[in-house]
Amino acid sequence: MGSRDPVIVGIGWSDYPVVPELDAMDHHALALRRALADCGLEKSDIDGYMCAGTGFNSNVDDAPNMAEYLRINHRWIDGTSVGGSTFEFYVQHAAAAIEMGLCDVVLVTYGSDMLSRVGRMLGTSTFSTGGTRVQGPSAFENSWGNVLAGGYAMAARRHMHEYGTTPEQLAEIAVGVREFATLNPFAQYRDPITVDDVLNSRMIADPLHKLDCCVISDGGGAFIMTTKERARDLAKPPVYVLGSAAAQSHWTISQMPDFTTTAAAQCGPEAFGRAGVRPEDVDTIQVYDSFTITVLLLLEDMGFCKKGEGGAFVDSGVLRRGGKQPMNTDGGGLSACHPGMRGIFLINEAVRQLRGEGGASQVPDCEIAVACGSGGSLSCISTVILGKEGKS
Repeated sequence: MGSRDPVIVGIGWSDYPVVPELDAMDHHALALRRALADCGLEKSDIDGYMCAGTGFNSNVDDAPNMAEYLRINHRWIDGTSVGGSTFEFYVQHAAAAIEMGLCDVVLVTYGSDMLSRVGRMLGTSTFSTGGTRVQGPSAFENSWGNVLAGGYAMAARRHMHEYGTTPEQLAEIAVGVREFATLNPFAQYRDPITVDDVLNSRMIADPLHKLDCCVISDGGGAFIMTTKERARDLAKPPVYVLGSAAAQSHWTISQMPDFTTTAAAQCGPEAFGRAGVRPEDVDTIQVYDSFTITVLLLLEDMGFCKKGEGGAFVDSGVLRRGGKQPMNTDGGGLSACHPGMRGIFLINEAVRQLRGEGGASQVPDCEIAVACGSGGSLSCISTVILGKEGKS
């Protein structure tokens, strides 16, 4: 390990799940203030900046605009936007920039007023046509009603057809995540649920029920990365970036080569190889849970179980509270919050667990965590392996 090895030193969240007094830019700013307070850095220390806009605010919250709004005097900036996995991509990009000396302290922010702005009227959001002209490949999908949940439903149905996965097994994912949400006082939904509750909830896109789908919320987050050497002077112990990798298999769901396999099959093993650890070494899994099928596919493709065995894997209880590899310990997108792009929450929760700051949801003896984001329609995937200690 060298002195410029990348580490995460500060994390912060804005308020969620519904905060009508804040717009998207306010969420960025609030999360930034809390991340700075967490690690003891000053805003003047930041010389690298990364963010992705929501698109709901005429893109005024994209990277250049937000850098101006937050008064970030950067010498390196990145506004890559690939959907929900954007922030896992950012860890990889920021780590490379830090190692190369392009910058020393990188700030990543995200903010969204998705629930307050558009509520559940998805016709006004970027997730459906909303009466406007749809251009590009999506025009061939949206005209048939294939928006958002439809693509995930096709993946779920195909997985059931090929491997015998059941709705009950998918429901088990939602039940386990809700178990952690009951411990999170900020979670959007905190009442315990059962498999029957999931199966009896309204069908959204067969075979996915309402409780197979993520919530819609406001919210935001921030994290700060720097060098191992710089971290020695800061308030909290650093969390080490052991390995990361990213890949894209498609963008529109009609171009997905195989409905049962995501790009995590490529980037998952790459990230673990770079980290020098195996899936069985992971103590907590923070994985994108836009839908229950998203979780199952990513777990299989990262190598936590063999392809087609995801149903049995989640049924075993390994992901539940008290299990060997507790998953989405903040309540996840299925129950706690999902403000449009949730990947930053995966990183922050992994850091919280590795620091031992998880409170009632703390994973015992947590030393290695994985954060795996999914952007688009199971399209752009990035896997990040984080550790309490650096590589020897």
